[in-house]
Amino acid sequence: MVACFPNMDSRIKTLKEELNGIERRLAQIQSLHPTEIKLLSRRKSQIDKVMTVAAKLADTEKKIADNRELEAGTDSGIAALASSELKTLEADKTKQEQELNYLLNPDSADFAKDVILEVRAGTGGDEAAIFASDLLRMYTRYATDQGWKIIPISTSEISGGNGYKEALVQIEGEGAFSKLRWERGVHRVQRVPETEAKGRIHTSTATVAVMPVAESIDVEIRQEDLRIDVFHSGGHGGQSVNTTDSAVRITHLPTGTVATCQTERSQTQNKEKALAVLRTRILDAQREKQQQERTESRRAQIGGAERSEKIRTYNFPQDRITDHRINESWHHIQAILDGDLTPVIAALEAAELKLG
Repeated sequence: MVACFPNMDSRIKTLKEELNGIERRLAQIQSLHPTEIKLLSRRKSQIDKVMTVAAKLADTEKKIADNRELEAGTDSGIAALASSELKTLEADKTKQEQELNYLLNPDSADFAKDVILEVRAGTGGDEAAIFASDLLRMYTRYATDQGWKIIPISTSEISGGNGYKEALVQIEGEGAFSKLRWERGVHRVQRVPETEAKGRIHTSTATVAVMPVAESIDVEIRQEDLRIDVFHSGGHGGQSVNTTDSAVRITHLPTGTVATCQTERSQTQNKEKALAVLRTRILDAQREKQQQERTESRRAQIGGAERSEKIRTYNFPQDRITDHRINESWHHIQAILDGDLTPVIAALEAAELKLG
């Protein structure tokens, strides 16, 4: 039997009060900013899902209680029918508890949000940078298959242009954070690099951070707290993408948080993207401080990129990917790196439902 979150009735009551408040605000939609309408509508949809499942669970529990009374009655025929129906009801109750646990996950308010995904090379030199590039390609292909939009923000390539020291992209689409949150952490690869003449297997790492995009009303940033630097955008081999100072680096002076964007030719567009990244990083840091005991912080996601800190291993000689959090493995490693992440993510979602 899956145990639901403690103080379930209290949590449901709190959500009902929040829902009532949202509905009152949406009733005055004429006075709301479009961004606020979007956020309120999204949150209302999430709470509505919780309420629907909670109502189903309450109904199932009532039916179980009624059938247990019938099962204990004197009519043997009715008792047998009640006993048979109880098996189905108990199974329904378990599924509904699992779903309610999932929806009450502390991260659930962010599940429908777009994400900013950051991939960095860890230990292993150029091979780590090549692996980081492989991971970014895997996520962009998976996102494309999901019908999501990929927006490049910034990249830092190694010499030769065949790998990334770090790369940052925004992925827009319904449920992007819900799916990609599983990718946060250190990924390890074991394979023979193309440059390895003796055929020796090398072990390298790359780190992945997945952050729900912060809306402008989520984080208040004062203009006087920002330092904005502009510079030439760099292309392959160090040449400039254009001859104007279009690349933008923004520093939030109170926190020291930095965000850079150089993918657009327009300085204004680069500034908008960099501000979005800055808001997201600041909000992520605030959540880390306020909810440290239950939220994986960006720093925890990235860690020190040591080989011992890993969520998943990509073993090329054995054509096997292993996720160490659920101790499950998959073969056809190249297919997964080509974007077929669905079986892996589905297994992680199923494991979360079972754990409750």
